[in-house]
This record gives sequence, structure tokens and C-alpha cells, in this order.
Amino acid sequence: MKQLAGLALILGVLGILNFVLPQALNPYFMRVLMLCGISVVLAVSLNLINGFTGQFSIGHAGFMAVGAYGSAMFSLHVGAGWVRTLESAGAPEAAAQGLALLVALMVGSVLAAIAGYLVGLPSLRLRGDYLAIVTLGFGEIIRVIITNVDAVGAARGLPGIPGWANFFWVGLAVVAVVVVSRRLANSTHGRALFAIRDDEIAAEALGVDTTRYKVLAFVISSFFAGLAGGLFAHYNAYLHPNSFTFLKSIEVIAMVVLGGLGSISGSILAAILLTVLPEALRSAQELRMVIYSLMLIVLMITRPGGLLGNREISLDFLRRRRSAGRA
Repeated sequence: MKQLAGLALILGVLGILNFVLPQALNPYFMRVLMLCGISVVLAVSLNLINGFTGQFSIGHAGFMAVGAYGSAMFSLHVGAGWVRTLESAGAPEAAAQGLALLVALMVGSVLAAIAGYLVGLPSLRLRGDYLAIVTLGFGEIIRVIITNVDAVGAARGLPGIPGWANFFWVGLAVVAVVVVSRRLANSTHGRALFAIRDDEIAAEALGVDTTRYKVLAFVISSFFAGLAGGLFAHYNAYLHPNSFTFLKSIEVIAMVVLGGLGSISGSILAAILLTVLPEALRSAQELRMVIYSLMLIVLMITRPGGLLGNREISLDFLRRRRSAGRA
């Protein structure tokens, strides 16, 4: 009952914010806020591989692309028809679009998870730099395929995607990836992942099926990367292969490393920071990226373990203070 009440509260808050924020913020700030949410989903999901398991994947943009194009194609060829049918039957527009978007996001996320499984199963027997090269190759293969397949727009891009994504769906995705990551970290599966990160040989000697757990982390991470891609597609209403280059993967890795490997709270803070900083520095024009890069260098020199290291922001101190007040 507590979990259901908590879910209802979250849905209610997101629904209210989805109504209030577009009226309170101008479109530019609303766009930055939406991109922050999508970046949080990407960073926290990659943290499952690079932070929890200690592997080094640099192909996250490839899984994002699979989810983006998979969900977009579903919406264009199936979802849009569903919406028209439901609306003609008397269903509210928001409900019809929400149902179609939910199914489209699930289709894209599952396709990305399948891609993660197909890549992870043979390659996660590798370690370190070798795994990084494999994931880099996968990301580039996906981008090249998209660029040359006319059915998904090829190098022209894919226009006309229904713009169904809003703050409610992005916020719900953020809540989902954070809750799943926290639950996984506090479970026996999470302890197995941390054991692999700390010493893979010792974990194997203790009977941990390292390949199975690494594939599990890879599949879950790919699923949420696909979810972020689907939200990106249905918010921009347009996709282009240049949105999923190697540099996009590096950007997400920078968020994970800057926040602190293994820290969910750190990934959230770093994702927001690295999304807002380039926009805040737009007034500097030519020097914008130089200042941005220098700030990253200074941050990593002063905080080599990331903003939060492996720590998490929690509300335990409030509970302790409340308990002390009652005593």
C-alpha cells in the first residue's frame, strides 16, 4: 500500500508540474529542463556498467540510437494510427497519445535491450580496453547503418515524428531509472556487481558468474538508454544520425566520471551540470567550449573521484533529526 501510495503521489506531482512548468518557463528554459532529464536517464543508466560493474563501455550512443529510431518508426507507422482510431472512438487526446507513446517507448527500449544482449553476451568476456573497443565499434556500426538505410531517413534524418513527449514522461523515466538503480544497488545482484568492480578474479573465485552479471547490467543499461532515445525522438520530433556520434557517448561518460563512478546522485548532478553549463556559457560565444573544457579539467583535478565519489545524497540526516526531536 505504501508503494502504491508513493507511486500515486509521484504521478500526481509530475502531472501538476507538467501543467505548471510550461506556463511558468519560456520555451528555451523548458527545453533545457527536458534535455537535463534525458541526460540524467543516460548518465544513470551508463553508471550501471561503468560505475557499478567497473567495465568501460563507450557505445552508449548506439543503444540510444536504437531506442530512438525503433520508437520513432513505431509511432510513425503504428502509433499515429492508434491515436486517430482512439480519438475517433471518443478517447481523450492526451490519453490516446500517452498510450501510443508508452508502447513506442517500450518497443524502442526492448530493441535497445536486445541489442545490448547481442553485443554483451560475446564481448563481456573481454575486459578493460578490449571491451571499450568492442562497444565503440558497435556504436559506430549503428550510426553508419542508420546513415545509409533510406527507410529511416538515411543521412537526411527522420522528420515528422509525433511530439508526444513532455515533462511528465521525462520525469517518470528519471524516477524509473533512479529507483531501479537504487534497488539494484541494494540487492544481492548489486553486491555481485560491486564485487566484480572491486576484483573480478576474486569474485569469480567466490563463485560469482561474472559474465552473467555483466550481461545483466549491460541489458538493463541498454534498456534505459533506449528509453532516453525514445524520449529524445518524441520531444524533438526529428532525428539525425549526427545526434548519436562517438562524441555523444563521450559526453555521457564525462557525466558518469564527473559525478563519481558508482554514485547515482553524482550522475544526476553531473548530468544536469554538463547540460546546463554549455547553455550558460553561450554568451561567451567563441570561448564557450574553451571555458567549458577548462572547468572540466579543474573539477577533475580538484575532485579526482568525482563530485560525490561513491557516496549518495540521502535524507537520513532528516530522519535522525526527527527521531532526536521526538526523543
